Amino acid sequence: MELTDREPIYRQIAGQVREQIVAGALEEGERIMSTNEYAAAYRINPATASKAFAELAAEGLIERRRGLGMFVAEGARAKLVATGRERYEHETLAPAIRAGLALGLAGDEILASAGRLIASAGDTTASAPAHRQEETR
Repeated sequence: MELTDREPIYRQIAGQVREQIVAGALEEGERIMSTNEYAAAYRINPATASKAFAELAAEGLIERRRGLGMFVAEGARAKLVATGRERYEHETLAPAIRAGLALGLAGDEILASAGRLIASAGDTTASAPAHRQEETR
């Protein structure tokens, strides 16, 4: 991970851990690097890494096990996926749909365009029946 000046370092670290959980690179119950390991790896103050972990713990994504370290909490991935889906709908899809409607596109035109984009992205669930799509989520 390359740290930038655009965002506080502790938030970048927390974001990296969230991304790793969602991607499955960090699984529930798996130990994560300690604050000292993060500090050494990224040449940062251990307090900065500790602040990132405190944020993740407050969100219920990681848990401290006394004498053992920090671990990914049970249900962390499901929590992040649910939050991400909600954000995607409200922060990405809703503005895009409003923009399309403002340009005079009809709902079915927007849906057709979305279908083409999904197909071009290689999503095989796009053509699956609706009940099958729910099973894969």
